[in-house]
Amino acid sequence: MSTRHLSIVALVVCSLAPPVTAPAQDRMPGMNMPGHIMIPKGAIYTVADVEFMQGMIAHHAQAIHMSRMAEAHQANPRVLKLATKIDQSQVPEIFLMQEWLHRYDQFAPDTSSWRTMTMPGMLTAEQLKTLNAATGVAFDRAFLELMIQHHEGALQMVKDLFAVQGAAQEVDVSVFANDVVVAQTAEIGIMLQMLAQLP
Repeated sequence: MSTRHLSIVALVVCSLAPPVTAPAQDRMPGMNMPGHIMIPKGAIYTVADVEFMQGMIAHHAQAIHMSRMAEAHQANPRVLKLATKIDQSQVPEIFLMQEWLHRYDQFAPDTSSWRTMTMPGMLTAEQLKTLNAATGVAFDRAFLELMIQHHEGALQMVKDLFAVQGAAQEVDVSVFANDVVVAQTAEIGIMLQMLAQLP
C-alpha cells in the first residue's frame, strides 16, 4: 500500500474514533459551562480551550453591558471614550469566539450568557445594581473600579488556561488569549490613572 493510501486510512480511522472527555485536571477552574464537552480524538484543541472561549464570551458580554451604561449615566468624556473603546473592541472578539466554537462543533453562548454564566472578575447582581444607580463622578469611580476587577478576572482566565497541560496550542486560541493579556493589561493601567485623577 502506498504512503498516500496509508495516510488516507489513518485519517479515516482517526475520524471514526470516539470523542474523548478530558480528565478533571485538564479543565478550566471555576467554570460553570452548560452541556458536556466532547473532544474528538487527535484534536488540536482541548476541553480547557473550549471552556475558555465559551467563558470569555460571557465575560466580554458583561463588559459590553457595563460599557453601554456610560452615556446614560453621565460619565465624563474620558470614561465614555474608554467605555466606547471596550464596547467596539469586544463585540468583534465575541464573533471571533463564536465562530471558533462553531468551527469545532462546540456550543457557542450568545451575548445574554453573562446573565447565567459566572467567570472570574464578573460583577455580582449587587455590584451591577450599584453601578446602575450611580451617575456622574460616582458612576465614573464605580465603573473604573469594577472594570478593573473585571479585566483582572479576564487575566486570571488566561492564566488558568495556560496552566492546563496541552491547552492554548491551537493557534487562534493562543493568539486571542495573548491579545487579551496585552489589551486588558494596558487598559487596567489607563483606568488606574483615570481613577487617580477623579475629583
